[in-house]
Amino acid sequence: METTTRPASPQPAGAPRWVAQFYRPASASWEVCAEALHRAPVQYALGEMAHTVRARGGDLAVSLWGPKDGAWQRFDVSTAAANATAPEPPSAGPEEPRTLTERMSGRRQQVLMAGLSKAGLYDLAPDDHAAVQALVERLDETTVRKVAQWLTAGRA
Repeated sequence: METTTRPASPQPAGAPRWVAQFYRPASASWEVCAEALHRAPVQYALGEMAHTVRARGGDLAVSLWGPKDGAWQRFDVSTAAANATAPEPPSAGPEEPRTLTERMSGRRQQVLMAGLSKAGLYDLAPDDHAAVQALVERLDETTVRKVAQWLTAGRA
């Protein structure tokens, strides 16, 4: 069995929320692949990403960060279980979404946060988070994806 050494994933910047990172061997760095206020949308994104990477014959190393007692806590997700249900952390954050509306809201927020990250905006202030939340509440998923596309294109 081959063992590779990779640096530990760095703590994300900003206020604690759920953040998934994946390791890019080519650049020997960790990159944010999903983030949201709730764990469920981030885990869903990790599962989808793991499925895609494995379908292409690749290996995926991921790390999951989340809030615990108001601070960052890292929850490692093994490569083998990246698309399976991870063990539940102690319940310290807000309750996870239970309705379809809340899940879709989480997806829209995740798309916007990914677009902002790709545009180089990582450390958001509380009023920035409020603006993201306002967009999430008022826009449909197609429009949110278009806004995220514009943010990404603006960075290029």
